[in-house]
Amino acid sequence: ESKNPQAQFVWAILRNTFHYAAINLEEIAETARDLDFAMRWGFGQKQGPFEIWQQAGWQQVAQWVSEDIAAGKALSDTPLPQWALKGPVADKGGVHQPEGSWSPSRSAFVPRSDLPVYRRQLFRAALKGESPDQGAVGDTIFEDESIRLWTLSDPGVDDVLIVSPRTKMNAIGPGVTAGLAKAVAMAESRYQGLVIWAPGSLEGGPFSAGADLQAMLPLFMSGGAKAIGPEEKKLQDAMLGLRYAQVPTVAAVSGLALGGGCELALYCARRVASIESYIGLVEVGVGLIPGGGGLAYGARRAAEEQSLAPEAYLLHFLGKYFTNAGTAAVSKSAIEARRMGYLLASDPIVFNAHELLYVAIRQAKAMHDAGYRAPPKAQFRVAGRSGCATILAQLVNMRDGGFISPHDYHLGKTIATVMCGGDVDAGTVVDEAWILALEREGFMSLLEHPKTQERIMGMMQTGKPVRN
Repeated sequence: ESKNPQAQFVWAILRNTFHYAAINLEEIAETARDLDFAMRWGFGQKQGPFEIWQQAGWQQVAQWVSEDIAAGKALSDTPLPQWALKGPVADKGGVHQPEGSWSPSRSAFVPRSDLPVYRRQLFRAALKGESPDQGAVGDTIFEDESIRLWTLSDPGVDDVLIVSPRTKMNAIGPGVTAGLAKAVAMAESRYQGLVIWAPGSLEGGPFSAGADLQAMLPLFMSGGAKAIGPEEKKLQDAMLGLRYAQVPTVAAVSGLALGGGCELALYCARRVASIESYIGLVEVGVGLIPGGGGLAYGARRAAEEQSLAPEAYLLHFLGKYFTNAGTAAVSKSAIEARRMGYLLASDPIVFNAHELLYVAIRQAKAMHDAGYRAPPKAQFRVAGRSGCATILAQLVNMRDGGFISPHDYHLGKTIATVMCGGDVDAGTVVDEAWILALEREGFMSLLEHPKTQERIMGMMQTGKPVRN
């Protein structure tokens, strides 16, 4: 209806797309569903043409398209097919309905295929109008504004507890931390396993974008860094709860898993990752260090890898994990995440994100059936003050050469101190509690640093990292 030339240009593109799709549907596809999925999966569109048409108002758009065809404005004078103008599609307001999608060749709404391969997709790709609300599926055990604990209804999969954060970008705040602790206790008492899965990841959303800085701000303003300390300890305890739970814990990762979201995946007994998983510890972007166990994980994994090659230097293995955290490196795929050490060889990588929950539940059940037992409390060797000095020598060169800022150097020094175990001799055996205490100490000291506060406020106001 707009006379604006840009608006008319957009309408012309949409009109010709709707017109062309409607005319050719019967010849090229069995149903409108197939055509919409082809445009989404084959051409990268967020929505197919029939989805857009239906959401805009089927009958009104069909009338406008017909008027433009009659006025000679369309690319072709071929009229819209009759099924688009009258009959079941027009009466119901679109080609996608709960009973199925419209098939011109059958003159009926055709349900989805029930081939066995599709049973791996517990939640199929959604089409507006056709699929139920995925958030309403399953049996809710507990929910609040931060988290939902639920199970699937079908026998055989109803004995695995599913944890789904409900915060913006699935950020981890006090509510999610409390929910995770509750979920572990509940799973240990009643279920065979626990799976962490974000329903929004099916539509390209994140697994978790990390810590909820917005939720931490009032606490910091009222009590300073000391007020954050107890919450940081609760987060670390929740992570350790996942690692040492008496039932298998599985993270079903797809999309962004950054900062605390990365740590959430690392501390599960197993990870199942979609090929399109972007995993990394990115806290240095806001002037902080990983505080939920990310550095403790790197220190422990480096020691475990070095134990398989005792003649090698521990620092050779630790360097990868230090660089990942110090440069805020994020994997570009699940395969790269495996090379970075965030996924293990035993962690399956799934090509189709819609099969992720199925595979994660099966992994949890298989681990339970195989007699899963939590690992013993970890004790491992650290690189100590000499390893830290080696890393700092490289950081000094980068700082004095102008490659990093003085605050970047300070962050790198803090990360190195934590991952090397602090002021101890090389080869000293420590436990996770020792490294986690160093993590908390470094995290809280950085919170009070003015340069870090600049970075946090800049990120919250603009969404972009501040290089200071």
